[in-house]
Amino acid sequence: MTSVDKPTSEQAAAGDDPGRPRAGAPGAEGPASPVADQDVTKAAFLEAFGGARGMVETTVPGLVFVLSYTVNRDLQISAVAALVLSGLLAVARIVRKDTLKHAFSGVFGVGIGAVFALMSGEAKNFYLPGMLYTLGLAVAYLVTSLAGVPLLGLILGPVFRENLSWRTRNPGRKRAYTKASYAWGFVLLAKSCITFPIYFWGDATQLGWLRVALGIPPFLLCVYLTWVFLVKAPPPIDVIAEMEAEEERQRREAAGPETPGDGAAERAAGDEAAGSEAAGGGRLEAVAEELTADLADRIAHAAEDRDALPREPGPQQPR
Repeated sequence: MTSVDKPTSEQAAAGDDPGRPRAGAPGAEGPASPVADQDVTKAAFLEAFGGARGMVETTVPGLVFVLSYTVNRDLQISAVAALVLSGLLAVARIVRKDTLKHAFSGVFGVGIGAVFALMSGEAKNFYLPGMLYTLGLAVAYLVTSLAGVPLLGLILGPVFRENLSWRTRNPGRKRAYTKASYAWGFVLLAKSCITFPIYFWGDATQLGWLRVALGIPPFLLCVYLTWVFLVKAPPPIDVIAEMEAEEERQRREAAGPETPGDGAAERAAGDEAAGSEAAGGGRLEAVAEELTADLADRIAHAAEDRDALPREPGPQQPR
């Protein structure tokens, strides 16, 4: 097993039920069922992308900004309103003890957009950081796919507990990650091709409503395509379960080889000791019975000998 296949400490601490082997793990009985593999894929998507709540937290602050700016044309109020709403959503996640990375990423993105807009005095610059991020992410998806290390595999590998094992041990899964990464790259690149012309030649209101309209639908399309590719791919290899099994084997070897029949020998020794005690008690009882019988015989012989002795005549009574 290479170093890239080893799990992180967070994965080992947050692993699933250790008593139940996952797909591809040592000790798993047969291939994983399609339903089980779909459940694992769904859980991984919710963990990686934040689910429906993550989409709302990504879209609503921008919607509040464009609504406020459309109504009052006040850049400062609109930026502060979007930032406060994003902060409240983050606090709600913290209170619910949800994943913090989605909460802080939303606040960070809105905060950077608000700073850009307030420092430049241009409302449309509120969307510029997000647009640059989308373009950079599209390029990263395409470049890593061409390089044979698809970005989506780097993102979802730890979530599926397979880390980077798909690169060398699961070629079918590597192909699925590559196809899905190409899908994300082209969809995000198309989104950038639509929004950047509006940024340069349109106004802030048009750009804001366009960003809201292009927020969730492309994301859902990418998630759906990823789902299709991964569900048809081979199941992930659970390298964390492999590491746990290897550690257990090493612990057993360090404890010393266990001799077969040691337990049986101990049980036999105990049975022999118990048998010896029982035999000793039986011998004592037999000796006691023998002594009792011998004593009875001696008493009987002594009585017979006494009866056999001649009796002396006693004194005669006077007449």
